[in-house]
Amino acid sequence: MVSERPVIYQLVVRLFGNTNTTRMRDGTIAQNGVGRFSDVDATALTEIHALGATHVWLTGVLRQATLTDWSSVDPALAADDADIVKGRAGSFYAVRDYYDVSPDYADDPANRLAEFATLVERIHAAGMSVVIDLVPNHVARSYGSVIHPERDFGVGDDTSAFFARDNSFFYLASSATTPLMLNRPASWTISGVTFDGRFAREDGTAGHPPRATGNNVTSPSPSASDWYETVKLNWGLNFVDGATAYDPVPATWTRFDQILAYWQAMGVDGFRADFAHFVPNEAWRYLIDRARERDPSVYMFAEAYEDLPGLLEAGFDAVYHDAAYDALKGLYLGRTSHEELSELFGSLSDADRGRYLHYLENHDERRVASPIVTSGGTDDSGFGSANAGYQLAPLIYLYSHGPVLLYNGQEVGETGSGIEGFGGDDGRTSIFDYGAMPALAQWVNGGAYDGGALSPDAAALRSYYADLLSLAQDPSVRGTGYWGLEYYNDPSRFGDVPEAFYSFARFLPDSGRVLIVVANFAAGSPSSGRIRVPLELSTAAGMPSGRAFVVREVLTEAGTTDTSLGPITRSQLVTNGFMVTIPDQSAHVFVIE
Repeated sequence: MVSERPVIYQLVVRLFGNTNTTRMRDGTIAQNGVGRFSDVDATALTEIHALGATHVWLTGVLRQATLTDWSSVDPALAADDADIVKGRAGSFYAVRDYYDVSPDYADDPANRLAEFATLVERIHAAGMSVVIDLVPNHVARSYGSVIHPERDFGVGDDTSAFFARDNSFFYLASSATTPLMLNRPASWTISGVTFDGRFAREDGTAGHPPRATGNNVTSPSPSASDWYETVKLNWGLNFVDGATAYDPVPATWTRFDQILAYWQAMGVDGFRADFAHFVPNEAWRYLIDRARERDPSVYMFAEAYEDLPGLLEAGFDAVYHDAAYDALKGLYLGRTSHEELSELFGSLSDADRGRYLHYLENHDERRVASPIVTSGGTDDSGFGSANAGYQLAPLIYLYSHGPVLLYNGQEVGETGSGIEGFGGDDGRTSIFDYGAMPALAQWVNGGAYDGGALSPDAAALRSYYADLLSLAQDPSVRGTGYWGLEYYNDPSRFGDVPEAFYSFARFLPDSGRVLIVVANFAAGSPSSGRIRVPLELSTAAGMPSGRAFVVREVLTEAGTTDTSLGPITRSQLVTNGFMVTIPDQSAHVFVIE
């Protein structure tokens, strides 16, 4: 039996259960509200599981640098220096304490870790696994643990050295007496908040030199477009000259092993590693091996844009496949060709294809429903309409048997519009500010989690994603077989194949069954034509000659269906195929068995 595919639901606790849609620019937690651990209750989790999720990625739960003052709970939880925080709430990826969770999300902030542990138990009771972020490349400039201060990064560092094996940070020794001077976007200011560009821990006094910034910047004055709120962690690799010092194991390795062990002991089942390619593979091999000694089933996946094979070899279960997202988006926007997408989809081996994670949205990418932008690169544009999901989600979710990601709000057509603060109006849901997801709030419906306030279109879209994710567990999709059909269903070979069709097949070898996905890329109009099955595909799938097969349409933009297109022989599938009509901005799925 082929195992269940991981379907990861990315849930941003800060926003998920928040039904306060004030969305005041740079609003405080009191003004704009915040989601809480308790909002992710049994009813919500039942619905997420019914949607098709196997894993819940609790995004941004680690305590981050913030402008919100919780010193009434603990003096150590006072607001941070505004110069080292992006947004009033603070970036999820500027972690201030790896052993703590944000007090923002607790009903009783003093009891926040216990409330988080109870949420983990609820997710398990709902039949799903728990994933949290691991941000190994950098931490907040103000990092300091209130839970395990004895394990803090930087303790015992030689601040006179740019690089030393057991240092936590890279100290700008040549600028040791130069105070750090921070820049922020000129468009971002908060009334009543003072910015002076300085940070006391890196003021150039003895023992307090500036440190390298998270995106490998070695200037004491990082730019407004840099990850200026973070400092780079040292994994025994000098990122400037490539020198390494891995023996004995660097201190950062053991510190992160302790972090992983801590959360595993709390019931966390997996980790999403942020910008994993900035950490040496030798370190990943060490960490993943140690994590699997504690829990052989721990699930590790990586956001990475370089050396994907190396990260897989180091032990990750899966890595992002940003290239597939870019190619599909490029085709939708008319910037790449069918051939380029087909070549990319077919470039992975059957074994590797199952270890690449696919998505149409995540917190770094523009919302599907955000506007199309004709200038700039593909990352600068949305897809123009939530309805693009009807066309593109079957392609990106079904071409692989590996994990898929659904970002909260995607299923109801969140647009990512409006300026909530530092995040700006960039077609993304802000990871820096207090706010809400208006469409998702309609599904939350005051805590009923029944979609009662959704528009008919949004409700239909959510139902469709549930049907699609159910189909993603079909045996032919979970099988290893992939077969691109573009080369065979070529309009230059067969005059009844539209140029607008894009198609591929999925199958379990020797099963006698094939699943075919056909998308229509004719902007603004339906397309009709025939789809044929190459003889070599029918052989690989174990479809015996001389037998009659049934072609059934199983998914359309209206959701699950079971429409028979009539019996057909294998030879007829090869020579004549079957007739299909695909509406505008849609993809249909067929099963031949």
